[in-house]
Amino acid sequence: MMQMLQRRRRLGARAYSAAMLGLLGLLLSASLVAQAPLQHVDKVVTIDKYEFAVTVPEGWQLEPLIVGLRGARMLTFHPNGDLFAGSSAGVVYRIPAPYRQAHALIELDDYPHSVAFRGDQILIARTSGLYSAPYSAGQQHMQASSLRLLVAIPGGPGHNSRTVAIGPDKRIYLSLGISGNCSDEYADPSYPPAARRGGVMVLDENSTPSVWQGFASGLRNPVGFDWHPQTEVAYASNNGPDHLGFDQPGEYFARLSANSFHGMPWFQWDGTKLLRDECITRAPPRASAQVSVPAVTFAARNAPMAVKFLHTDLFGQHTAGDAIVALRGSWGTAPSGAPNGDPATRRPPQLVLVRFKDKHPARVDELVSGFQLTDGRRWLRPVGLAIGPDKAIYISADAGFYGLYRLRRD
Repeated sequence: MMQMLQRRRRLGARAYSAAMLGLLGLLLSASLVAQAPLQHVDKVVTIDKYEFAVTVPEGWQLEPLIVGLRGARMLTFHPNGDLFAGSSAGVVYRIPAPYRQAHALIELDDYPHSVAFRGDQILIARTSGLYSAPYSAGQQHMQASSLRLLVAIPGGPGHNSRTVAIGPDKRIYLSLGISGNCSDEYADPSYPPAARRGGVMVLDENSTPSVWQGFASGLRNPVGFDWHPQTEVAYASNNGPDHLGFDQPGEYFARLSANSFHGMPWFQWDGTKLLRDECITRAPPRASAQVSVPAVTFAARNAPMAVKFLHTDLFGQHTAGDAIVALRGSWGTAPSGAPNGDPATRRPPQLVLVRFKDKHPARVDELVSGFQLTDGRRWLRPVGLAIGPDKAIYISADAGFYGLYRLRRD
């Protein structure tokens, strides 16, 4: 400050004003740079005898690590650097560096979709329960008998994946979807326990026994969620319904807060306003004025999955605080949204980057594309995301050439 005042005396008022305007111009330029799209290049990914063209950020490449990893879903790194994958194949995989060979840590029924670590405990989220067990770094195998049920989860058919994560407050959070498009289910104590679905829950470990509390409700299928590294605000992806056509409603990137209500299945956001969805006749549990509209949206029928925030400027251009989202692509075809149309019209799977400005979501940019061929066949459908100790981005795919992939610098 003293140096600035001394400089002001030397320059005089007029020169000082000019200097400050120049500084303001530099700040505005930096702000514009922060919002500039990434530069992309075309690369080739080779799998067996096949070659696929992909578009990636300049200076990066996509490489297959393990092709044939059955049903791989959400990814989590242990503090020691081992990578873990839940799966729809009934296996929790442990994948040590250099991440080219997977080992079955434990085999389980009831869809072990995701894992999290807290202290010396591993948490495994299955459709009907959250389980815990002691875990030591580098441990290669676990017995199912070592698991204890920490708390039951509303189970049942439809949207049966469960994603568990540890929040910045060290509490346990879990997401689960409603069973269908218009199911009368609501993550709130006013509904019976089996129908408390459709949102992100937080575990109350002070009660005996531990019980789930609703954190954010009214989300049809929030598969992925994560916290902004500076604000510690949670954001979730959300799969919209299938019964309203190919273009409506857009898929959500939702800003979550304690007791936030996002409207589904009673209300749908058409891009400008909320519409009452008449497919469910029961009166909504909360008024439309209480609905939190999406922070940004993706095109409908994109099936957003994992969300992963960048804690550093990984891609340059002030990308710290931006969020990668895996868009798996749904089965809906244009123009009706039905599954039996031309496959080439389906939304292509891709990775996108939700760009933040002033710590708020501003827009969606492409990150990696090329996973769908011109005839509509998908050779990769991304699901899980994790950032490794090597600052590379690890991606699971559960269809096409399913397995584990890595987006890394050249």
